[in-house]
Amino acid sequence: MSKNRTYYGLLGLHPSASVIDIRRAYWELSKQYHPDTTELPATVATAKFQQINEAYATLSNPERRLSYDTKIGYSRFGVIQAPTDLNHPAPKSHDFSKSMYLDASDRPLSAGEIFVLFVLGLTLVGCVLVAIAVAVIRGDSNIPAQVNQPQITHISQLPTTREIKITF
Repeated sequence: MSKNRTYYGLLGLHPSASVIDIRRAYWELSKQYHPDTTELPATVATAKFQQINEAYATLSNPERRLSYDTKIGYSRFGVIQAPTDLNHPAPKSHDFSKSMYLDASDRPLSAGEIFVLFVLGLTLVGCVLVAIAVAVIRGDSNIPAQVNQPQITHISQLPTTREIKITF
């Protein structure tokens, strides 16, 4: 397949493009070729828009993308070459920020997300404290009430067998 006939060529990307790059290229091209927003004839715009959607549907799904890469003969797994001089490190390391494996969800939390987690934690602690306060104020406890037992201070106060009363 030629470069322009692949999904990557259609989106204007290299096969090693990251998930973020694919999404960005899709959004730009979809705005450009959407039949409602373009100056192109409706038939041309619709055909181009469908091609872009098909490319994005394949490249945004990791399993389908791997299958497609195999089909076009692109290998994402490069062979690591040993440096010619083992006493010195390789001059330039690989830039992993452009890797396909950089998932959009694999990123540090933003300040807003950290704030929301903080508020949720405070809410949880507040609810527990309110529940404890209500239980203390109402006098509720999970300990069952003790059965009223007569207090015996002298052996002469022990009931005889005839005097025992059983109440429920």
